[in-house]
Amino acid sequence: MTSLTYLRSFRVRSVDGPALLAGLIIAVPVIATLIAGLVFGGGDVWVHIRDTLLTGYTLGTLGTLALTAIMTLAIAVPAAWLVTMYRFPGRGLFEWLLILPLAAPGYVLAYAYADLMGLMGPFQMAIREATGLSARDYWFPDMRSLPGLAFVLTCALYPYVYLTARSAFVSQSVCALEAARSLGASSARRFWQVALPAARPAIAAGLALTLMEAAADYGAAEFLGVPTLTFGIVRAWQSFGDPSAASRLALILVVIVIALILTERHTRGRAGSQQSSTRWRTVSRTKLPIGAGLVASAFCGIVFLVAFFMPVSRLIWLSLESHDQIAPIGQALINTLILAGSGAALAFVLALTIALSARQSGLVAGFARIMASSGYAIPGAVLALGALLVMGQLGITLTGAWAIVALAWVYASRFTTSGAEPMVAALGRAPASMGYAAESLGASPLRRAVSVDLPVALSGAMAGALILFVESLKELPATLMLRPFNWDTLSVRANAYASDERLAAAALPSLLITLAGLLPVILLSWRLSHSRPGDTQ
Repeated sequence: MTSLTYLRSFRVRSVDGPALLAGLIIAVPVIATLIAGLVFGGGDVWVHIRDTLLTGYTLGTLGTLALTAIMTLAIAVPAAWLVTMYRFPGRGLFEWLLILPLAAPGYVLAYAYADLMGLMGPFQMAIREATGLSARDYWFPDMRSLPGLAFVLTCALYPYVYLTARSAFVSQSVCALEAARSLGASSARRFWQVALPAARPAIAAGLALTLMEAAADYGAAEFLGVPTLTFGIVRAWQSFGDPSAASRLALILVVIVIALILTERHTRGRAGSQQSSTRWRTVSRTKLPIGAGLVASAFCGIVFLVAFFMPVSRLIWLSLESHDQIAPIGQALINTLILAGSGAALAFVLALTIALSARQSGLVAGFARIMASSGYAIPGAVLALGALLVMGQLGITLTGAWAIVALAWVYASRFTTSGAEPMVAALGRAPASMGYAAESLGASPLRRAVSVDLPVALSGAMAGALILFVESLKELPATLMLRPFNWDTLSVRANAYASDERLAAAALPSLLITLAGLLPVILLSWRLSHSRPGDTQ
């Protein structure tokens, strides 16, 4: 019996071995950065940054996160409540239109709004033409400021909170809402005292994801001139050429990210709701009166108009109006496809490995999933720095193919969990009896994974692969830090044009990035709109 038990445990370890390797591949860049920041982060460059720039970087990051959180909650939660609980003109359309801003990275919206709100933009020109005033005679919001950065990031990232809040409202206890209504509670009171407390853990999870993405932003912060830690990390590497000093900044940023994660976990652990034993029922939507319905439609319409339609329309206008100023981007498009394809392919393999391991619970499977989730939480600039440090210690020069390998590694480290979760969900929907049947027929864990779990996991692979490709395509700071010399991608080219104030030239690559992001977002929206039994408009 002892020998048989040993053989069985060996089989399990042989199946979990690839998952352990996948977890380590994801974790190494983060670990390397943390070690470098703690041990080797000193020096003259770090002293200069600490004494003159660190306070600005830290306050810029914290201020951006605070304003983004306030704006996001003010927009996303009411929008999710309205489309979930009420019927009003255009509700079915707004339900999926409000997700579309996820397709546009923050730096793309920053380029568009800098042109829209700039001195020579349509709004200020209209003011001057209508009033005869000069630019010095009136006040106008300045996009190149911390509030401007928070506004842009809110437009790009609020759908994370909108989606999680909407999911929580859909699955909330109908009985609790009906009990509150029977006691005479108004709609506003039911929202504040019943629905919102029950949805708080989901909203906190969405907000934590939003703020982690905001903390990872480089392109919008750099273009709008707001000093943040991510901006400082890239500058410490590119301008000062000191990865050790950059690793110290990365260490501070990682601490902020960990604080966000712990806060979200604390909120989720202390809040929640108990569903009644009554069989699940669809939340019945209340038809709003004409006036209130028009207000709800106007609110959702303004959110979509400001967050997506206006900036994307401006980029289209710039592309059409200044087509003769647009530089060729064919090579940048090819480079983008190569890098994003390489990163997505590696991430797909790691995601599939982790998903198959997750089917068989154990410490290794849990470790791999935690590492994948942690990698997603860490900004791309930090992961790029870690890969740079590791390859430097190995004596590898980041040129040619090695730079592409490093970028694929960073993309995979950051985005693997985006591909793994759809596969894990697909496996979770499969009946457990399939695995039990395979085991009863004497199939080893490895054979079960290949013959039973793999075909099931691949049913969720298309969505996972698409998400991985688009996320890799949009990544900017890691690409700036590690790409081969003279190897521009669409994101790098757009950033370079925008930095030179050539917004017309930046419009086309920005539009292509947004267009690529639309497909998975529309797919996600369609799946969500068809995931609610008995749903009616």
